[in-house]
Amino acid sequence: MDLLQVAVTAVGAFAALFLLSKLMGHRQISELSVFDYVNGITIGSIAAEMATELEKPLRPLAAMVVWALLVWLLEALTSKCPRLRKYISGSPSIVFDNGKLYRRNMKKARLDLSEFLIQCRQQGFFDLGAIQTAVYEPDGRLTILPVAARRPATPEDMGIAPEKEQIFTELVMDGRVLGENLHRMGVDETWLLKQLRQQGYHSAREVFLAVADANKQVAVYPVST
Repeated sequence: MDLLQVAVTAVGAFAALFLLSKLMGHRQISELSVFDYVNGITIGSIAAEMATELEKPLRPLAAMVVWALLVWLLEALTSKCPRLRKYISGSPSIVFDNGKLYRRNMKKARLDLSEFLIQCRQQGFFDLGAIQTAVYEPDGRLTILPVAARRPATPEDMGIAPEKEQIFTELVMDGRVLGENLHRMGVDETWLLKQLRQQGYHSAREVFLAVADANKQVAVYPVST
């Protein structure tokens, strides 16, 4: 009986954690502020407690819901009030600009010089002379603007007007024909099979991935052995 209760409360904790995480939104770990990260750990800890709480599982469930609602409310307030966001999530700090290191801003952001140099090297800047401006973001990442002479050349710089890039449509994935995508392009499986045969394939089962551009040019990637 106890095992059944544990299973029921574990499923309830899983469902509650899933729904509450959907409520709070989707962000990658690298995009979380320290406050968001701590909130995630806290809610997960409460969910773990709920999964093994057999006598009064509604108590940790209520705590999870209240905590998640508070986080959601705070995010709603910060989205409406940029000044509040500055105090909750922090604000970007210029730590290097035009050859000058801003020691006070680095100290305020708790970024030491070694970590600053590491992040510069991780982005391919081994020479500070190649950096125009470096901004330390609230999520702990460093955003770097290279000096004009070191920035990658663009077609605009070279006076070139490239053709507009096109989005490819997946037609076959792992040997399975995607009929909905075929219909969206205005073609059918007969047309697809003809395209595959022209490239030496007898059926979609031989294809790992097949994509087509807006001009219906098909690129095929076979199943590797």
